[in-house]
Amino acid sequence: MKKFITTAAMAVSILLLSGNSVVAKESVASLRGTQDLQGQSLKVTRKKLVSQEGGFERSYKQQPPMIPHKIDKYKINLKNNGCLKCHSKKNHKKEKAPMLGESHFLTRDGKKLDHVSSRRYFCNQCHAPQVDANPLVKNEFDGLK
Repeated sequence: MKKFITTAAMAVSILLLSGNSVVAKESVASLRGTQDLQGQSLKVTRKKLVSQEGGFERSYKQQPPMIPHKIDKYKINLKNNGCLKCHSKKNHKKEKAPMLGESHFLTRDGKKLDHVSSRRYFCNQCHAPQVDANPLVKNEFDGLK
């Protein structure tokens, strides 16, 4: 029995060692393509923000709405949230902007608050403005109809 276990252990170790040499010979693919991984990355080109009256269609249920306007001048920190100037319960009608969803006023335990929950306060964690850019990779995703 000892001889069998020893032989099996040696066979497994030989297979593992020979497998590593094959992996080491393969080349590593990079999202940078052929550009040197140690070199400087290409300068990022600024893209034009897309504004869209009425907003963007959602691709799936429960998708956070995409931001249909510029937000680069908005400040969102512990003391200030520029989004609430238009989207709060108090201001949304006057500003003709959609009000925050009811989920933004719930604690993680489901308790309803009279103010925005701290877990939903930093809007750009889920919502993002859109830019006029081609996709980086091919995508055949067909969204919600």
